[in-house]
Amino acid sequence: MEWNLTSTIMKPTILLLFSIIWIVSAQGQTKPLKASLDTLPILDLPDINQSAFGEGEYLRFRLHYGLIDAGEAELSIYKAQKKFAGRDALHVVGKGRTLGMFNWFFKVKDRYETYLDEEGIFPWEFIRDIKEGGYEKFQTYRFHQDKAAVTTNKGDTFKIPPLSQDMLSSFYFARTLDFSQAKPGDVYTIPTFVDDEQYPLMIKYLGREKLKTRTGTYRCMKFVPVVQEGRIFEEEEDMTVWITDDKNRIPVLAKAKVLVGSIKMELVEYQNLSNPIAKVD
Repeated sequence: MEWNLTSTIMKPTILLLFSIIWIVSAQGQTKPLKASLDTLPILDLPDINQSAFGEGEYLRFRLHYGLIDAGEAELSIYKAQKKFAGRDALHVVGKGRTLGMFNWFFKVKDRYETYLDEEGIFPWEFIRDIKEGGYEKFQTYRFHQDKAAVTTNKGDTFKIPPLSQDMLSSFYFARTLDFSQAKPGDVYTIPTFVDDEQYPLMIKYLGREKLKTRTGTYRCMKFVPVVQEGRIFEEEEDMTVWITDDKNRIPVLAKAKVLVGSIKMELVEYQNLSNPIAKVD
């Protein structure tokens, strides 16, 4: 019983820490078609004029299950030491781990990496190395964005929607979206490739409000996932995320109901942001 309870809590926890709401809002996943790189046409790659983040940014989040500190995640951005198709890239590293008593029941030690095109904000390479309880998984994807394809570490090549994201890069791409004219009810969709399947990740904008956390009070934008019946969250309001209403667009708080209670993720540290943060005290 303890094993089932803890795995139920921690499994969505890791998704929450690294993809915030974009991964849990995935809907209508489809199996992409296999393809040969030799037969695919070459596509033009876009540039995005973004100032939401850059080299040196560091974010740390603490996850609570009730009153208990259950886990912690860190997101760091480095300058990549290699180029892709002659283009500069950022190397994003995400680390997640359980804390305290949770290490006795369901120890988690996860590492995610993405090599993000510095101008286009799309991934070239994705690495996932996770250890969750007795479950381990190592996964690599090589994105061929100039051909709208991806090659997995199993040797399969799939045709995917142009400029598809991975489960970590989607978080950073979402921060480049323009919400200045957003109206409550507006839905934003991000094409994503996860576990050899295509997902349209969908988030709904609810409005703006001030939010008080342990690190201060922030002006925020409020979002919920557009959920599919039978997934982790049965109703939209089962998960809510508050993102700073500034050019950084970083999450400061996420609350979610799970099968056995609720979990909360909170920003506890940030360094080297690209813009002033929307803090009001």
